[in-house]
Amino acid sequence: MDLNPQHDQIESGGSAVQQLISRARSAQRLFEQWNQEQVDEVVVAAGWAIMEPERNRALAEMAVRDTGLGVVADKFTKNHRKTLGLLRDLKGARSVGVIAEYPERGIVEIARPVGVVAAITPSTNPGATPANKIINALKGRNAVIVAPSPKGASTCATLIGYVNAELAKVGAPQDLVQMLPAPITKDATQALMRQADLVVATGSQANVRAAYASGTPAFGVGAGNVAAIIDVSANLVDAAASIALSKTFDNATSCSSENSVVILDAVFDAALAALEKAGGVLLDGEEKARLQAEMWPHGKLNAQTTAQSTATIAGLAGLVRPEVARAAFLMVREDGTGPNCPFSGEKLAPVMAVYRARDFDHACQIVADIYAYQGAGHSVGIHSADDQHILRLGLELPVSRVIVNQIHCYATGGSFDNGLPFSLSMGCGTWGRNNFSDNMNYRHYLNITRISRKIPQQVPTLEDIFGEHFRKYGK
Repeated sequence: MDLNPQHDQIESGGSAVQQLISRARSAQRLFEQWNQEQVDEVVVAAGWAIMEPERNRALAEMAVRDTGLGVVADKFTKNHRKTLGLLRDLKGARSVGVIAEYPERGIVEIARPVGVVAAITPSTNPGATPANKIINALKGRNAVIVAPSPKGASTCATLIGYVNAELAKVGAPQDLVQMLPAPITKDATQALMRQADLVVATGSQANVRAAYASGTPAFGVGAGNVAAIIDVSANLVDAAASIALSKTFDNATSCSSENSVVILDAVFDAALAALEKAGGVLLDGEEKARLQAEMWPHGKLNAQTTAQSTATIAGLAGLVRPEVARAAFLMVREDGTGPNCPFSGEKLAPVMAVYRARDFDHACQIVADIYAYQGAGHSVGIHSADDQHILRLGLELPVSRVIVNQIHCYATGGSFDNGLPFSLSMGCGTWGRNNFSDNMNYRHYLNITRISRKIPQQVPTLEDIFGEHFRKYGK
């Protein structure tokens, strides 16, 4: 006799998930017979499901209403921009049958589906992130089951309703795109991860760790905590404008919004003035202490300040200076890093730590110290005209991306004016305890079969391999 009531819940959740998986497998087996042209019609249909303006507006409004996070206009922009960019990336990309041939190596590559994808998505982007994962999964002829955050479940359910209505128009198999039924539970999400063929997890590090521990092949993302350097050669007005836009977009829900800015001493005063002109307000010591007490009341980030406006945050913290409530974003001076300096970590709010660096060496060290605390592997921003300084960040810092003279939260996940793939899931490499360091894209949703034919032998001589070594060190 089982005396553990939780066991019954887990079994029940697993059984319900098993039914979803069974329907998804049946749909996927039909879908994998489709050709590239048919698959691309499905991809475009799924994209239009979120990009159609009235539906996009409804999803944006629902997301903010039900999660309490972010800004409707910015959600609308994100849904449109990220999906349009993804569709641009996928247009003409080969994901069915032979996708590459290398005659000189005797290799032919063939794209194959991974099967059923479990897509774990966060409350911060309850429309754009599920849409991105659904579209990428469909590009590979996969079925996908979304496990949204509980707060984002209503938005995700509405999105999937839109997606399935559009897929029906192109004759796609039913049950290609599903989601866990409400209420979303941890048990059901874990059952989904165990039973799927691939897990793609975006959101809390707890979800990412659970994905890796599920026993199913998984892609998970690392934590964000972006720092940006303002170098002596920076265009200070452009740098401040870019940082302000990135810091305030959607109330900083993005893991790619700057949490710290490191300014070189030679331009510190002028750069700080430019940031203030761009809408920032620097708090004094007493205001900083009040804000810290509100944002980390027991050493843990307060969810009530997440993705809220500066006016709301100022009210919660009892900051009475009128210009603070009117600010686009708040700034605090910081010198240290780590748990005793919580402003050095990720805040998911329009609040930014400001560091003063003696020189570029010191700036690099400050960023390295920040990432030793939080955010290793994600990305760093730099505003500079010095190519050697830019290259140095890529050679030395534990980051997967160096974003140069751009609006960081736009650029990191792909932009129309850079070459990174459009994505809302950024791998952080082994620095961030991830197994990939790319922007997650459709190729991560594919198995690749390689046909290998004989080619002329290429056997090196011992001289080819060891000659230089022997001449330098002897035999």
